[in-house]
Amino acid sequence: MHSSRKEQKKAGPIPRADLAEAISLENERAELLGNVKVTRQDWLDAAMDIFIHSGVGDVKILTLSDKLNVSRSSFYWYFSNRKDLLDALLEYWEETNTKALLRAAEAPANSIAQAVCNVFCGFIDPAQFDTKLDFAVKDWARRSEDVKKVHTRSDNARLHALQKMFMRFDYEETDALVRARILYYMQLGYNDAELNEPMEDRLALIPHYILGFTGKKGDETVLEDFREFVKQLGIS
Repeated sequence: MHSSRKEQKKAGPIPRADLAEAISLENERAELLGNVKVTRQDWLDAAMDIFIHSGVGDVKILTLSDKLNVSRSSFYWYFSNRKDLLDALLEYWEETNTKALLRAAEAPANSIAQAVCNVFCGFIDPAQFDTKLDFAVKDWARRSEDVKKVHTRSDNARLHALQKMFMRFDYEETDALVRARILYYMQLGYNDAELNEPMEDRLALIPHYILGFTGKKGDETVLEDFREFVKQLGIS
């Protein structure tokens, strides 16, 4: 059977609109493949750096892509939009800073002095608690009702854990709450004051802080263990 002339007709040129779309898709695909080296964590790290140093208002997709030297299109491999990224930053803060303090308050201790030193360790170890991140989230909470709710929930969880810590050592419930507040807000206030106090001077006051927070003197062995922990961190 012979094909008709109409069937043997060669295909015509691709319509201009279809060609333009195909080129656009191919270029986008090439950009994305070229940016495989930029991971979700890279985007988060860049966003975190800007967030901490410049505030949430400067965390923008274009700014981040310029910082990472990649196209904006690769952002959408990992996040649906800017809000998705900001939610991830807030979740990271809860999973690091807040959980670090909860772990510190719940850590095993033979005395209230040792328990308080555990909390001190949680606050001063940058691998556990990022002070600048905490302040950045607090500032963000002043501008967003949704973030304020998350921040308040986190504050309450931290205070409750500290209250329970004091109650483990037979402090009455209200007394434990007040001491938890004093300990928690003093730590945050100390960091906010930016006293730039040498660690040697700060350590010299630790026995007095423990007496003030707990009403009891700390055992010298506990204090020495804390000093050794600080020494291992290399904080001066």
